[in-house]
Amino acid sequence: METILIVEDDPTMLRGLKDNFEFQGYRVLTAEDGEEGLNTALNAAPDLIVLDIMLPKINGYEVCRLLRKEHLTMPIIMLTAKGEESDIVLGLNLGADDYVTKPFSIKELLARAEALLRRTRTAEPEVYTFGDCTLDVAACKLTRGDDEVRLSPKEFKLLEMFVKKPGRALSRDEILNFVWGYDAFVGARTVDRFVTTLRNKIEPDPHNPVYIHTVREIGYKFEAPQ
Repeated sequence: METILIVEDDPTMLRGLKDNFEFQGYRVLTAEDGEEGLNTALNAAPDLIVLDIMLPKINGYEVCRLLRKEHLTMPIIMLTAKGEESDIVLGLNLGADDYVTKPFSIKELLARAEALLRRTRTAEPEVYTFGDCTLDVAACKLTRGDDEVRLSPKEFKLLEMFVKKPGRALSRDEILNFVWGYDAFVGARTVDRFVTTLRNKIEPDPHNPVYIHTVREIGYKFEAPQ
């Protein structure tokens, strides 16, 4: 059963949306403000989020931005009473997948949600293999041979960035922004420390790496020799 999170501060609309999605067979979680919605999304990882823009505590734009910053990829449909193009574009640029302007048809919203979920169901699984290692992005799992390798969340994001950009020289600033975010208070040496730790977990010989190469005066490059 797929899970829908509805974040809406109008109790009447929230109840109506919940009832309609449950009638269609979905499991429904609800939140009445942006802070609660953000925490629920981070903890429950729903399959789709219906997100109002005008919310108490944290508005929908910021919730969307923070979820994408954490690299959560579930579809997000934004509900807005604003019809101006600039508001719609802002939401899409922050990572929303679709929007519905109030007042709206519940049948249209359900159809849009189903279309996004159908696209997610048919998406190719993100599985990357290099040497005797296999990284399953959706499952947040790395295996080496028959054994699972334990990675911290930041180590996982670092390896995910590497495998998705093979052969490309990545600067330390790019890595910092992807793994820690633009407003993180960490520096280039933090990247170096995490690369060293990651090498110890995936390289056949960490002192002579074959996957994560240092690019002098720039950063690092990932290569997966055949």
